[in-house]
Amino acid sequence: MKTTIPAVSFPLAGFRPPLAALKELRAAARGGHVRVSFAWERENGAYFRFDVPLPERIAPKAMPETRRLVERIVKFALWSAGGWRLRIAGPDEIVRPIVRDYSRRGRRRFDFAFFSDLYSRDMVAEVVPMRKVPRTSERRVKVRNNADGNRIGFDLGASDFKITALKRGRTVFSKEFPWNPRVEPDPEYHYSKLTAGLREAADALDGKVDAIGGSTAGTLVGKRLGPASLIRAVLERNPAGKDAARGIFERIERDWGVPFEVFNDGDVTALAGAISMKRTGILGVAMGSSEAAGYIDQDGALTGRISELAFAPVDLDPAAPADEWSGDVGVGAMYFSQQAVNFLARKCGMSFPDAMPLPERLRKVQDAMERREDAALRVYLAIGRYLAHSAAWYREFYDFSNLMILGRVTSGFGGDVLLQTARLGLAELDPALAEKIDIFMPDENARRLGQSAAAAQIPEIKNK
Repeated sequence: MKTTIPAVSFPLAGFRPPLAALKELRAAARGGHVRVSFAWERENGAYFRFDVPLPERIAPKAMPETRRLVERIVKFALWSAGGWRLRIAGPDEIVRPIVRDYSRRGRRRFDFAFFSDLYSRDMVAEVVPMRKVPRTSERRVKVRNNADGNRIGFDLGASDFKITALKRGRTVFSKEFPWNPRVEPDPEYHYSKLTAGLREAADALDGKVDAIGGSTAGTLVGKRLGPASLIRAVLERNPAGKDAARGIFERIERDWGVPFEVFNDGDVTALAGAISMKRTGILGVAMGSSEAAGYIDQDGALTGRISELAFAPVDLDPAAPADEWSGDVGVGAMYFSQQAVNFLARKCGMSFPDAMPLPERLRKVQDAMERREDAALRVYLAIGRYLAHSAAWYREFYDFSNLMILGRVTSGFGGDVLLQTARLGLAELDPALAEKIDIFMPDENARRLGQSAAAAQIPEIKNK
């Protein structure tokens, strides 16, 4: 049933989309030869590069805004692609403050600490000559919807994990296993629980396993876990077990001796959409307790990007709401998550008991949406408008033609309003781009496939 929504109006009060500022900068720089170029290096020599054109002369009063825009682009690229080393070239008055930001005591010290921990080496930021800025080069795993042989797939969440066994593409085993990994300081707990589940799935395949694929919450560097809620107790209470916890997937790969791949749950969600809906070029954005994302490129390949868009800037307003973990303002978690619903609902006049957790606040807003209450409607209209702006902004960093939205925030009538508002908003902002991007929610086939079954189809079986 089609949802009727109020007219969309732009711009939003207090919201400063970075893409509008970038377009103005590009127009001012047209024909010039000055630019800022930078590249983030991550594991195995992978790089993500971005170039920002500049006018030949920047007026002194325009310099702070120009510097802020470039800094926001640098940060977005970091949380989109990941990285432990920044190489940046350009005018000193722009690039040197950014280099100082990415230090142990700099303005981006949260980012410095997070990625230093993730890559197990201190982040490095340096000004280099333009010729020393590397080109984009990424690890790509082409996914061909492999259905051959006997396959196992797992999907690790914070309260349970699911394992699926496939025999020549047919599901012969599927089971959810309850667990509570966040409070367990012994990494053997995580290893033994997952191993027991894999063995149970293997029994359904008569003990013959040809490949294993996985989906996991948290961050990954290759096949090593980075900072993740799944191993939080190990990281905080058992430093001696940190290496074992992070190497759990490498250990399982050695145990089984078969083709093995693991990606973060955002990427595998996008993969599930790609398999079930036969699409490529998918950026999946999950609006849950925070904002999660995953990406399948136009060739149907996983790229190994971190895609932690909860911390990626989408608003240039210095007075934008601050994320409580990173302390930064204008980042995705405050626009596309339960946190965003809570912030906007209170701004629109709704109130909640102080002790009410965010999931319950979301349900209260969603119930109000079903009753068509004005305050709740304004919440979802705002998120839809934010998404319209951000869809165009995301495309600066990802080559996608399909923006798949999902998660608890998108449930019910509110999700319908959000989706249609985003579509209408993008068409108003950039009609040509709206023709190239399909904003959609996954259909029943994608939801039925599930991440564990999708993950099982990632590895390629060789020497068949």
